[in-house]
Amino acid sequence: MCARLANNLQQVVDIAIDAGREILEVYASEFEVETKADGSPLTQADRRAHELIHKRLRQLDPDIPVLSEESGAKAFARRREWNRFWLVDPLDGTKGFVKRNDEFTVNIALIEGNSPMMGVVHAPVTGVSYYTVAGARAFKVGAERKPVPIRVKKFNREKAIMVASHSHISAVVEAYRARLADKAEQVEIVSLGSALKICLVAEGLVDIYPRLGPTSEWDTAAAHCVLESAGGSVTTLSGATLQYNKESLLNPWFLAGGDPEFDWTALAHGLE
Repeated sequence: MCARLANNLQQVVDIAIDAGREILEVYASEFEVETKADGSPLTQADRRAHELIHKRLRQLDPDIPVLSEESGAKAFARRREWNRFWLVDPLDGTKGFVKRNDEFTVNIALIEGNSPMMGVVHAPVTGVSYYTVAGARAFKVGAERKPVPIRVKKFNREKAIMVASHSHISAVVEAYRARLADKAEQVEIVSLGSALKICLVAEGLVDIYPRLGPTSEWDTAAAHCVLESAGGSVTTLSGATLQYNKESLLNPWFLAGGDPEFDWTALAHGLE
């Protein structure tokens, strides 16, 4: 399976990079912002990236369905019959895009069963991409296109680093930080947007990302795959691995943890 997926991996990375170029063209302009039914923002960049990715993935393999944030959820009665499908967030971090904070990504994952088997996360502004197929190593590549293998870091009891969303440092996240502070002499909090938070865990720059708030499956799947290949995990607060293609596409609260020898879930007991 790994070899079969790897044959398409570079093509998917290229698709994400090209979608990023579409996004940057809009980013450099005076774009308009619409509001979707759920109150989240929508821009022409979301649409253009979605159209490019959908077209190119269908060209890559017309037999694999594409589920994108911008294509609608599709009925579970239909989705449940899918053994394999692409799960895409054409522009993860649209709020950051609108604020021009540069912290948005293109996320493309291949789901088989209920698990991500390929993951590509591309940051258009920096030109950095993270990618992997399940069972292989995870890589980070910059604009110079030289891939570097990445790995989670060993937990350091002198200083723990936790990453959190700009807009979701809530009381329950602070409670998790306080518990982490019982295990380390110092806890630093880094704020960042989009799937980059999980990727920071994967490349060993931070220890843990507790997402104690709402997300959808397309927000996490690609980075989830990258983190697992880098030695980490994405689990519910009870320790179960995050699942995909559920009846509801909303994720439960989760922990994206680094060092596999540290019990990240123990710190979340009773928080949910």
